[in-house]
Amino acid sequence: MIEVKRTVKLVTEQTVISSVDSAKHSPMEGFPMRSWSIKIYLLNEQGEEIPATIFEKVTYKLHPTFSNPTPTIKTTPFTLREEGWGEFDMEIVCYTVEKGGEHSIPHDLNFQKETYDAKHVITFKNPKPALLKILAESGPVPGDAPDVGNGAGAGASASAKRTVDSHKSKKKGNKAIDMDKLADGLQKLQEDDLLQVVQMVHDNKAPDTYIKNDVEQGEFHVDLYTLPDALIKMLWEYVTSKVEV
Repeated sequence: MIEVKRTVKLVTEQTVISSVDSAKHSPMEGFPMRSWSIKIYLLNEQGEEIPATIFEKVTYKLHPTFSNPTPTIKTTPFTLREEGWGEFDMEIVCYTVEKGGEHSIPHDLNFQKETYDAKHVITFKNPKPALLKILAESGPVPGDAPDVGNGAGAGASASAKRTVDSHKSKKKGNKAIDMDKLADGLQKLQEDDLLQVVQMVHDNKAPDTYIKNDVEQGEFHVDLYTLPDALIKMLWEYVTSKVEV
């Protein structure tokens, strides 16, 4: 299973509304009316705030006493602005782009500080290539590697789904495994199975393994002849359990 983790940052700001404004008078003595807001960001590898473009919309599940207890915001940074006198726990549901599912984040609305933030790590399981491309804008994704140019054995892939190809290089492959059949078998795999292959390669590659993840094109390139023998055997067993080679 491929898993990509990202950190979501919630920024809450609040301030007391002047008691001079009688329209904003609190019904509870000792609990002044406040204006508060929540914004949602992602954090990149450097811990910097960036737009949470991995979400297409966000729904806030507020206290049922609000006139609209489930407001939905569709533009970053998904700012919610409200007024009230009480603190409460809420649920924030973030809907991932590319039909990538939803993530529920708990949030404690409190008035201890004028500004405070909360960080939550969320996990995207088996993201499709289109979602991986968007996730790559905020951090690493499985299969990332430096672009080492057009080295021997660079794989080829189709635009519809990730595929893996191989060409002969100077390094000899595993003699116990037919490398041509392995390459053919990899191209027969379904998209979800290919994503698992990408994860296996990423987790078990050697220092001299040639891989290139072209997220922009939704392609993953690998030279099978630069993989360690243990990984080749692992891939062979996986491929032969999925398709006939």
